[in-house]
Amino acid sequence: MAAGGGTKAIIAALLANAGIAIAKFVGFLITGSSSMLAESVHSVADTSNQGLLLLGQKTARRAANIDHPFGYGRDRYFYSFIVALMLFTLGSAFALYEGIHKIQHPEALTSPLVAVVILVVAIILETFSFRTAIVESRLIKGDATWWQFIRQSRTPELPVVLLEDAGALFGLVFALIGVGLATLTGDPVWDAVGTLMIGVLLGVIAIILIIEMKSLLIGEGATPRELDTIVDEIAAGRIERVIHVKTQYMGPDELLVAAKVVLTPGLSVEEVAQAIDDAEHRIRAKVPAARLIYLEPDLYRSAKAAT
Repeated sequence: MAAGGGTKAIIAALLANAGIAIAKFVGFLITGSSSMLAESVHSVADTSNQGLLLLGQKTARRAANIDHPFGYGRDRYFYSFIVALMLFTLGSAFALYEGIHKIQHPEALTSPLVAVVILVVAIILETFSFRTAIVESRLIKGDATWWQFIRQSRTPELPVVLLEDAGALFGLVFALIGVGLATLTGDPVWDAVGTLMIGVLLGVIAIILIIEMKSLLIGEGATPRELDTIVDEIAAGRIERVIHVKTQYMGPDELLVAAKVVLTPGLSVEEVAQAIDDAEHRIRAKVPAARLIYLEPDLYRSAKAAT
């Protein structure tokens, strides 16, 4: 699966969320709606999250050095993991707390029409951001389903932005339902119920992202399709057998490939070197992310095949 940073989607989400956050806070100050407050904090967290994703992309571009010989590509995984934690703490936990508090101490809304207008405008802006993320994701998603893309993507930013934007859209709908029911029934508890729904939604999304980003951070290998391609390209030319192969993404755009291989008997040193070079060229032609390739000639022994 090709890697792409999704910078356009991140910037679109940042601009949309910054404007939405300001509008929501104004709406909360006017109406006193707990749903609006939860959504305001959610948008502030999302805006900060996009800033962190951009920071991760910048720091990941630092050149490799003695302390980090494989570079800083995993910075993008680290900052995406921090984003997931922020979504859980600032988004979900705050909304759950605010919803429970307002159920215990309900407060009537003032000027609910203002909240409705702000929420509708926010939905329009968030839809634009979500559409941008979908368009960027389709460029690298291929034939995979959206769930497979989120689970299998080695590029952290797009799954994060996709789920954030989806959560933001559904959260706005929940807030709109809460405010609308509170206005129609005259019971402010519905506003608190909307807030709780937002908290649960953000919690589920945050947990999914935490699990996925943790997996990337500690190191994931090539996708099954990439691994099959790598093995096929190694076992060609003058390489007769792949004893074993191990892969790991050092960053979204940098895949490490290490393998022990059996070469055609009787090759000279120069021919061995050429066979390995040819295999590396074949792999990179089919899997461009495979930038670090180490192939070790060896003798095949059944006991070693499992090592």
